[in-house]
Amino acid sequence: MKPFTTHEGLAVPIDRPNIDTDQIIPKQFLRKIERSGFGIHLFHDWRYLDDAGTAPNPEFSLNQQRYQGASVLLTRDNFGCGSSREHAPWALEDFGFRAIIAPSYADIFYNNCFKNGILPVVLKTEEVEELFQSIGKTPGARIKIDLDKQNVISPEGKVYSFEVDSFRKYCLFNGLDDIGLTLQHADKIGLFEEKNRKEEPWLYTSKK
Repeated sequence: MKPFTTHEGLAVPIDRPNIDTDQIIPKQFLRKIERSGFGIHLFHDWRYLDDAGTAPNPEFSLNQQRYQGASVLLTRDNFGCGSSREHAPWALEDFGFRAIIAPSYADIFYNNCFKNGILPVVLKTEEVEELFQSIGKTPGARIKIDLDKQNVISPEGKVYSFEVDSFRKYCLFNGLDDIGLTLQHADKIGLFEEKNRKEEPWLYTSKK
């Protein structure tokens, strides 16, 4: 997993509350367990005017030229609600998003973001509104996020502070998902397996 230390990127607004995971990645695209390849289907029902995904909706922000290459998503309350599919952060990450800024998130989605290299920033409703106004009036507006200092810097240079759990911060800062955390103890795991193989060799005997 790619570490998150600081990130500065073009911000794109999706001005809707209660965006659920079925809108983030519709159920018909949940056909594989690999993490890659979901970005093309992100927000499919809003991005496209047809089921095949060949007619982009020009009214949707992700399709507008001014937001091409965006890596920071700005949105409203209760983002990621609905079913607990991990494909939702997979799709966001595969599309290129490194951070999301919203007043609140669904709990399971929020946790899944950290495990997939995305920083979900929680700011006050009025602070999010200020960022919406800033992005709306300034084409190419970029937002900087510093995980170590736990702050967001607006296009005008205004600083907003956010809270984050210390363990989640450690994992994201060091690029550690659940597998990475386990592999930190690879030496101890190896020693246990070696000892256990000697004490209980029958567990390691393959049957033909």
